[in-house]
Amino acid sequence: MKQLTFHELQNYLALKYKEGRTSSALFMKLVEEIGEVAEVLNQLEGRKANSGNTSLEKELVDVIHYAVAIASINDIDLTEAIFNKDTQAAMKYNQSPNLEEFIRGHNK
Repeated sequence: MKQLTFHELQNYLALKYKEGRTSSALFMKLVEEIGEVAEVLNQLEGRKANSGNTSLEKELVDVIHYAVAIASINDIDLTEAIFNKDTQAAMKYNQSPNLEEFIRGHNK
């Protein structure tokens, strides 16, 4: 199976969006995609009639794409940010293991 890191995805999206896209334009696309996730979930959970176009996988990929793109063009290292945020949350909510500990435990 192919492996992809946030770093690789961010480098790719930084290149793809280096010109012509602003954070606010990408954010508007992100909001649109989140709306599409809501539509699919409503269909899958029976709150709306199923249109036959219910690919939660594709819509979630679009959400990740635009969220990572926003981080990329703003020079945010998502790998570092995720570890930092998780460490803070683990301390705040007294949770163990935190993400870093979890990864270390699975890589033994």
